[in-house]
Formats: sequence, structure tokens, C-alpha cells
Amino acid sequence: MLTPGALPPAAAAAVFRCRRFTLPLAREALVVGVLNVTPDSFSDGGRYLDPGAACDRAHAMAQEGAAIVEVGGESSRPGARPVPEAEELRRVLPVIRRLARELPIPIAVDTWKLRVAEAALDAGADLVNDITALRHGPALAEAAARAGAGLVLMHMQGTPETMQRDPAYGDVVREVGEALESAAARAEAAGVAPEAIAVDPGIGFGKTAGHTLELLRRLEVLCALGRPVMVGVSRKAFLGTILGDPVEDRLEGTLAAGAAAILKGAALLRTHDVRPMVRVARVLAAIARGAP
Repeated sequence: MLTPGALPPAAAAAVFRCRRFTLPLAREALVVGVLNVTPDSFSDGGRYLDPGAACDRAHAMAQEGAAIVEVGGESSRPGARPVPEAEELRRVLPVIRRLARELPIPIAVDTWKLRVAEAALDAGADLVNDITALRHGPALAEAAARAGAGLVLMHMQGTPETMQRDPAYGDVVREVGEALESAAARAEAAGVAPEAIAVDPGIGFGKTAGHTLELLRRLEVLCALGRPVMVGVSRKAFLGTILGDPVEDRLEGTLAAGAAAILKGAALLRTHDVRPMVRVARVLAAIARGAP
């Protein structure tokens, strides 16, 4: 059970295991490059629908320092409706198959659908990011366990179609933390190794700007769960609320929020802007060590 007060970060996992890879977490925060192969994602929708363009971007993100490339075939922007399973498979599988052969870093699939996750794992994906945190049952966790894959569990209130219709919490940090604790326990019960589970508070997924700022301000409470915490602040709406800027002009806000998350204990940062976020993480790690 989480207490509402601020806690120092617990001794978090030293590694994050995802199938072919064991990622060290002690030296600096790792950057996860977001690759949306969708026509309608809020930031880069339509840019990487072509598998060749998507793979070129993935290679560029790896060269920029991404520790993971995450491929998503269904937009989860506010108001988005689910994509038919067959269409999601058509979008992600050619990209995952090629990247699993070509990149020396883990490939993630961003999906909550069991069949898509299983097919992506068969195609070579190393981890699954489930934005519903196993809301649809343990089968997706069981599939990850069979493959020895990593599993990211994200908190979301409602669905992408409904999540921003007046989201409400008593204590957002406590409630999100308890939900993530419960989801991680269900994943372990389904056979996923503890060191293969990461959690994500779901910035902007059923949260107001105020909820998001409170989650970032008190992120150490979630880090005290002892799981690697992934945070995705990249270009999100709360930055537009603060800065008054459109999606394409939120880089500085993204980097500031990402730096705040790292200082509070985040182990993984999901972002569209890989190179600048890698550089932020590297400098913060050097300051923490007191050495380059």
C-alpha cells in the first residue's frame, strides 16, 4: 500500500530483462524511441506508414542513442478508436520482423491486443507495452512469459476514446501506484519474471494537466515500488497547457519534464526526440556520479 507522502526512491531493479537483452539501469536513464506506424497519432501520424520509412527512422533512433525502439500500430491519442486487429498486424509486423534482424537493441510492440502481441513476439519483438495494464486479463502476460519477453504496464483511466472526459482521482499518485502494484503482481502470477516488468504512470492517459504535474512532482513515490518506471511526456497536451504551444513546438517542455522525471527516479523515458533526450539523460547521470 502506498502512502501519500513523498518517499525516497527504493532500491530499484538493477536491470530490465527483455528476451534477448538485459538492460542495465544503474548508470543512466534509458531512452525509448517512439515509432508510430499509424496515420493518426497525435504527433507523428502518417510519417512512418511506409515500412521502409519506419525502419529508416528506427535505425536513426538507434544511432541517436535509443536503448529501445517501440513500434505502435494503433493510435492512443485522446478520442482515438480501436483499430481492427488485422490492420494493426498489417502495420507493425513487417517493421518488427525487419528491425529484429537489423537492430542491436530491443524492439517493443505497443499493443493491448493478445493476438497482436503474440504475432509481434513471433516476429522477434523483445517486449510488450500494454497501455491497459492487463485490464483484459492475464493472457497477454502469459504470452510475454512464454517468450521470455519484457512487459511494460501502463496506467490508464478509461480508454483512449473516453479517457479525457473529466478524469477524477482522490489522490492520483496513490491510486495510480496501487493500480500499478496490482497489475505487476498479476503479471508475476502469470509467469513474468519480476526483473522483466516495468511500470508507467500513463502521463495524459485519463489525467488532467494537474494530475500529470502531481505525478511528476511525486514520481519518487512510484519509483519506491521497486520496479523500473517508464515515463512518456513527449510533446503531450499538458505541455501545451503550460506553454501555449502546438505539438510541433514542445521540445523544450518535453526535455524539462523528462529531466524532472529522471531526477525523481525514472529509469526509462519514452520520446519522439531521441537525440536531445539521450543528451539530457547523459548529463544528469554525469552530475549524479560527479564524473563524465
